[in-house]
Amino acid sequence: MSTPATAEEKTKKKNDVKARGLLLMTLPNEHQLTFSQYPDAKSMFAAIETIFGGNATTKKTQKTLLKQQYENFNATSVESLDSIINRLQMIVSRLAILGVIIAQEDLSLNFLSSLPLEWNTHVVVWMNKPEIETMSIDDLYNNFKIVEQKIKKTVGTSGGIQNLAFMTAPSSSSTNDANTAYPQVSAISPSFNAAS
Repeated sequence: MSTPATAEEKTKKKNDVKARGLLLMTLPNEHQLTFSQYPDAKSMFAAIETIFGGNATTKKTQKTLLKQQYENFNATSVESLDSIINRLQMIVSRLAILGVIIAQEDLSLNFLSSLPLEWNTHVVVWMNKPEIETMSIDDLYNNFKIVEQKIKKTVGTSGGIQNLAFMTAPSSSSTNDANTAYPQVSAISPSFNAAS
């Protein structure tokens, strides 16, 4: 005859069932049957970590690659501000999981320096503001979101200049020669080089 479970034991069992369910939901369908055999969330998590977590060498390689992605992060002219911030935050989140924490100021400056050339006027203004050192990336994003449509309209209207410059450039073996032949066009239309 078993003894009746205490309220604390019932709560533990309920929490364990929830944890197991959450762990199973995070797994791809083809792995759910394999991991559902574990009797509790703790042993299931240990098995998941062993199989998917990788060893120390793998984690070191992941960390190095993510740091390079972060340091070389750049946005394109056709990318929306939402897409830019999402890609950057995904890299930062993955680094945090591996134990690398990016300072707020560094993150803000990296975000600003990664923006396409058409954002330069706003980037210079924000880089010179004293609050950039303490401003969160979310606040910075919100400020830039306000002017995104104006910048996208400016890029759209400068497309005619870019096309005209391309069509009137002298025949050459490289589009870089066109940029040196018409440096004023390259200065006016920052995405000219990106289109080549």
